Amino acid sequence: MEVVYLILAALVGVVIGVAIGRVLLRKVFQKEEEEAREKAKLIIREAELSAENIKKDKILEAKEKYLKLKAEFEEDANKKKQIIITNESKLKQREQGIQQKEQNLAKGLEQIKRKESELDTLKEELTEQMEVANRKREEAEKLRNSQVEKLEKIANLTAEDARNQLVEALKDEAQSHASAYIKNIVEEAKLTATKDAKKVVLETIQRTATEHAIENCVSVFNIESDDIKGKIIGREGRNIRALEAATGVEIIVDDTPEAIIISGFDPVRREIARLSLHRLVQDGRIHPARIEEIVAKTTKNIEEEIVEIGERTVIDLGIHGLHPELIKMVGRMRFRSSYGQNLLQHSREVAKLCATMAAELGLNVKFAKRAGLLHDIGKVWPEEPELPHAILGMELAKKYKEHPEVCNAIGAHHDEIEMTTMISPIVQACDAISGSRPGARREVMESYIKRLKELEELAVSFDGVTKCYAIQAGRELRVMVDAENVTDERANLLSYDISQKIEKDMQYPGQIKVTVIREMRAVSYAK
Repeated sequence: MEVVYLILAALVGVVIGVAIGRVLLRKVFQKEEEEAREKAKLIIREAELSAENIKKDKILEAKEKYLKLKAEFEEDANKKKQIIITNESKLKQREQGIQQKEQNLAKGLEQIKRKESELDTLKEELTEQMEVANRKREEAEKLRNSQVEKLEKIANLTAEDARNQLVEALKDEAQSHASAYIKNIVEEAKLTATKDAKKVVLETIQRTATEHAIENCVSVFNIESDDIKGKIIGREGRNIRALEAATGVEIIVDDTPEAIIISGFDPVRREIARLSLHRLVQDGRIHPARIEEIVAKTTKNIEEEIVEIGERTVIDLGIHGLHPELIKMVGRMRFRSSYGQNLLQHSREVAKLCATMAAELGLNVKFAKRAGLLHDIGKVWPEEPELPHAILGMELAKKYKEHPEVCNAIGAHHDEIEMTTMISPIVQACDAISGSRPGARREVMESYIKRLKELEELAVSFDGVTKCYAIQAGRELRVMVDAENVTDERANLLSYDISQKIEKDMQYPGQIKVTVIREMRAVSYAK
């Protein structure tokens, strides 16, 4: 029985515990549900606040964008309005200009009409004066004939007999005057014989210029080992780019052992790059900032060296009183070449040859030497003018107060202008001697011949051209045309058309003179 009671008591206790547990769980669940509801309300409230803020921000952004677009639209409208106003003002100015021209034309027409009327009046007056002059001439002829008849009656001689006697009387006097005149001519010929002989000698020199060779120069930067190439290139090539930007040349680093190639059309820039590389390698610090510093210093040193070279050259040649700017240009010749020939060495040789020839011919040695040194000064002018280098050199010499004989020799050494002094052909001959020697200049013979053939073929392609010859080493083109099919006016137009075609289609040094020759021949046979 006690066991039964214990079991019943245990069951009752379990039932009561379950009931109490359920009550407690319900309260816990209710509490969590209330907390969840509160959290949900907070989240909803925060979401509403965030949405409100976002809405306000978007509204502000929309307003700002609207104002910005409005300002841009107004700005564009104002610009267009200003353009319209400007165009209207220009149109008004053009209309005023046209009206002014019309007024000037009207005035010009009035003046022409007035002058025409004046010319008609003068024509009538001249006609009347000619009629009066004819009447007076007839009267004078009648009077002369009557006087001749009277004189024949008085002298008992005809006019023919009197003329013969007068001729006999004047014959002896005429012979004496003629002998004196012949003597004067002979003396004048003796005085001018020396000048004529010099001219003949100079023409002979121009046809027989002697040829001999000189050395050619190349510029390559040598390095001690290939390890230095990596320093010069820099990280991702930044040093090379900085050096190229600072000097204006192209630095070529290839597989050539212990050498770096510097490429550029300006020799001065190449020399600046070479010296800068030398200093950077010696210093060991190679980076963009250091490169710019070294290039700036080297450029300044090169300018000073150019002046020093020019001064040393004129001192060596014994030339005095040369303008500082011309001395600087002489120094720049050291870094300039023509077909591979160093321009300064070429000019020094021409100056010495000119001095020798002038001394042999009894001309002014100083002027000849100055003209020889300065004859190619137009090639080193820093700008790129449209004039040929000979004409440009002459203008520079005139600008810096050189003697007219020197200026003419500079401008005429390629026949751009007429030679007016005896020094001019000397400079031309010496320039040919120095430039035409084997090895002095580099120009591939095949390309040279090909260029001349293309030049002749270009001219022959025009209608009316029968023959064409490229002469003076390609500096002049002589074109023969058919006289029956080409008129004089067409010949003038043809020379212009050929020159324009050459400028458009061909590449050549200096300038090319186009001469169109039209010759009419009349041939017949006597049988």
